[in-house]
Amino acid sequence: MQYRELVAISGMGGLFQLLSTKSDGAIVKNLDDQTTKFVAARSHHVTPLESIEVYTQTDNVRLWDVFQQMKENETKVENMDVSKMDAKTIQKNFAILFPEHDADRVYVSDMKKMIRWYGILKRLDLLTEVEEIEKPETTAE
Repeated sequence: MQYRELVAISGMGGLFQLLSTKSDGAIVKNLDDQTTKFVAARSHHVTPLESIEVYTQTDNVRLWDVFQQMKENETKVENMDVSKMDAKTIQKNFAILFPEHDADRVYVSDMKKMIRWYGILKRLDLLTEVEEIEKPETTAE
């Protein structure tokens, strides 16, 4: 499984692996319980994680880069279990994990999702994936 295969689905918690697409929806596998299901395009919106960006005070930052910074700052946060945190604690912890975020435009619900998603990716060891950056070939003439 690779990061580019991961999707979030509106109305459904957690993360999913996109297995196949159809004209009327997608077939996905839930990363928590490993169940496979069909998700109708009429009812749900499927969003690849690699297309998500997070607001900062300057430019938007790709979600992958946010996860990498969260990985670097994880030891500075005592508790990563958002189910046991109130809104102020989530905001405080997220500010430590990703200090560049725009506090006015990144909502607590979004912070909560990102922290949960980070936990899933960490558990599945998908945070160490190295992305290949295509470099233009240079030729010496």
